Amino acid sequence: MRIRLEPDDEYMHPGPEPTFNESMYFNCFDPEQRVGGFVRIGNRPNEGHAEMTVCLYLPDGRVGFMFQRPEIDGNERFDAGGAHFEVVTPFEELRVSYRGQVVLLDEPLEMAEPRQAFRDNPYAEAEVDLTYLGASTPFGGEPEERHERPGEEFARGHYEQLVVARGTIRVGDDTWQVDGRGLRDHSWGPRTWQAPWFYRWLTVNMSDGTGMMLSRVARQDGPGTRGGFVWDGTDLLAVTDARVRTDWSGDDAYHHRVHATFTTATAEGPVIRELTGDVINLIPLRNRRDGRVTRISEGMTRWTLDVALGTDAEATTGHGLSEYLDQIVDGAPVGIDE
Repeated sequence: MRIRLEPDDEYMHPGPEPTFNESMYFNCFDPEQRVGGFVRIGNRPNEGHAEMTVCLYLPDGRVGFMFQRPEIDGNERFDAGGAHFEVVTPFEELRVSYRGQVVLLDEPLEMAEPRQAFRDNPYAEAEVDLTYLGASTPFGGEPEERHERPGEEFARGHYEQLVVARGTIRVGDDTWQVDGRGLRDHSWGPRTWQAPWFYRWLTVNMSDGTGMMLSRVARQDGPGTRGGFVWDGTDLLAVTDARVRTDWSGDDAYHHRVHATFTTATAEGPVIRELTGDVINLIPLRNRRDGRVTRISEGMTRWTLDVALGTDAEATTGHGLSEYLDQIVDGAPVGIDE
C-alpha cells in the first residue's frame, strides 16, 4: 500500500465527515527532572468543538490533568482550551504551549470517575512552553487506498515521529527546565474512540536517541493489526509483528507491566527483539458515545530493551508512554485476556 506524506501535511486538512477529527499529540519525559507528560488537541469542526487534553506527570507522583471540549467554528489551526501548537518548520521544529489550570491528583486513578475527581481535588495554574525538534524520520502518512472498514475509521492519515523536547513546565510554584525525549503524532479523518475493540500503543525513547513505536489494534470480529517502527539512529525500520502481554493490577485491571516481542525487517532478514515496560504512573481516561464506554489508560513507563538499538551498550533503558484503549463490557476491559 503506497503512502503519501508531504510537508503540507503538517498543516490542516479538509474533512466533510460528521465525525471528522484532526489532532496533534506531543509527549515527552525528562528522566533527570522526573517530569513529563502529553498535550493533545483534537479538532472536531463538524461537531463544533475540540478535545483538549493536558496531562503532566510530576516528580512526587502526582498528576496535573485537564480536559476540555471548547467550542470551535472551523479547522484552521490548533488553538483550543488554552493550548496552542505552532509548526515552525515541517518535521523539524514545532512549539507547544498551554496556559490554564490543572487538577492536582495525589491518586491519579481517581480520574476513573472524572466528575468526582474534578470536584474533590485542588487546582493549580499551569504553563507549558516546549519546543519539539524532530529526532527521527516521520513514520506513516495517508494511504492512497482506503484502509479502514466503514464504522471502524480511526485515522485516514496518520504519522508519528520521535522528538527532542526542550523548554519549561510550571505547575503552581514549581517550575522544571525540561530536556527530554518523546514522540509526536498527527492524524486526520473520521474518528470515534469506540471504533477499535482495543489497542496497545507503546512509545519508546532510549537515552542514546534510538527508539520505537509498537502498535496492536484489535477488531471485535477479526485479527486486527500489529506493527510499528524502530529508529536505529540512522534508518527507520518497519515492525512487521508485535505481540504484547500484560501484567494487570487492581480490581479495575490497569496495566502495570508490559511485555512486548516484536519483529523488525532488516537487510539481513527479520530480527526478533523483546521489550519490557514498568509503569511509573498511570491515569485512566474515559470516553462515552452512543451508550458505549471506552477507557484509555495512560501509563508513563520505564522501558528496558534486550539489547541496545544503537552502538552504546549501556543504552538499554528509556522512557515513554504505554497507552491502552479498551472498550468496557460488563465492567471489564475487553482486551484483558490477550
